[in-house]
Amino acid sequence: MHDSVHGPVTAADFSRDERDAVYKAIYTRRDVRDQFLPRPIEDDVLMRLLDAAHHAPSVGFMQPWNFILIRDEARKVEVHRAFTRANAEAAAMFADERQALYASLKLEGIVKAPVNLCITCDRTRGGDVVLGRTHNPQMDIYSTVCAVQNLWLAARAEGIGVGWVSIYHDQDMRRILGIPDHIEIIAYLCIGYVSKLYDSPELEKRGWRKRLPLAELIFEDQWPVSSDLPRPGREAGLRAIPSVSG
Repeated sequence: MHDSVHGPVTAADFSRDERDAVYKAIYTRRDVRDQFLPRPIEDDVLMRLLDAAHHAPSVGFMQPWNFILIRDEARKVEVHRAFTRANAEAAAMFADERQALYASLKLEGIVKAPVNLCITCDRTRGGDVVLGRTHNPQMDIYSTVCAVQNLWLAARAEGIGVGWVSIYHDQDMRRILGIPDHIEIIAYLCIGYVSKLYDSPELEKRGWRKRLPLAELIFEDQWPVSSDLPRPGREAGLRAIPSVSG
């Protein structure tokens, strides 16, 4: 008798509404910096988000992630202080004409968001030899980034905003959260309900950068021999897809 326990099962089809919902979450996802509401996140909703992250693809099924929930106000304030110090250093790195715009961006989500979440990668999980990581040791980190994206899209579907904080010194975050040296910090996220979101990325709205045309980023079969050559994506007749997201 054929044993179907260890074999594939019929792939479930998505209805059109279900398919559209997936794309809606992708195209309307935003990096939230300051629009968080004080409403707490219910424990069952928070667990759904973490479970979505836990179901991300991981090379060798090593599941290298851990999730540190930060809800203690004093600890959030400590993280915010570390961010503020690093943010002042970051502002000084930009040219004068950019500094004013940088300073105008509201980056207060750490204290304002009901939940902060640090997602880490345990690079020792799975042992010295991990299927799929034998020749690319970074695959555990890439897998953990997939967990971040899973959580972010699930949060969008729940009406919850997410902001990714990347401006801090690694040693400060390790000290505040007690993270061991062999654990990599992948993402520090601010999470909370939102009532409003930008209809396109805030940095695009504020004139920081524009979205690159997709057709200019697509190559056929190999990297172009010369940057002066026409883009292969255009040669193949691919049309730019209008974007509604960021």
